[in-house]
Amino acid sequence: MTAKTSSEAPSEATDPADVVEEASIESFPASDPPAWTPVEGERATEPGEDERDAAIADLKDRLMRALAEQENLRRRAARECAQAVRFAAAEVVKDLLPAIDNLQRAVESAGRGDVAPENAQRALLAGVAATERGLLEALAKHGITPIHPERCEPFDPVHHHAILEVADNDCPPGTIAEVMQPGYTYHDRLLRPALVGVAKIDREPPAPSSA
Repeated sequence: MTAKTSSEAPSEATDPADVVEEASIESFPASDPPAWTPVEGERATEPGEDERDAAIADLKDRLMRALAEQENLRRRAARECAQAVRFAAAEVVKDLLPAIDNLQRAVESAGRGDVAPENAQRALLAGVAATERGLLEALAKHGITPIHPERCEPFDPVHHHAILEVADNDCPPGTIAEVMQPGYTYHDRLLRPALVGVAKIDREPPAPSSA
């Protein structure tokens, strides 16, 4: 029995060459070939990496161009908005120039020495009246209309501002008896209310008539 065991021992020992071969097969099975390993000094790139890098670079370039265009649009819009605000009243001022010309002509006509005083006064009044008409027409052209209530018109707290009470028995109490200063509206917006006096009943007894 001892001799048989010693004779079979060499056959059970593993050959070192067989161990290396088995390890190589297990590490690199035929169904999964080893990946490509770059040589020293060469950049490791996977298949399709160059195309991906090119696509990313193209997207970055498009993004930067879009951001630059957006910034240019923002600056252009801000510049146009500032110019619009700055010159918003240009049309109104242009329409007011004829009224200024009328007033200037009236003043020059009244200051002439070869004109009689009464004629100079009439010319000045005519020039002032023409100036007023020109101003009102220019304002109305741009949606600015005066608020000038009639006598005994009902008081409107939105468009009228009462500054005093007027003893007046001809108008109902609480109505407008006098207009001190007209108001103005700009389209549907109130620029300033009209300053008015509100009528109240005159309760003072009439003065006795002299016999």
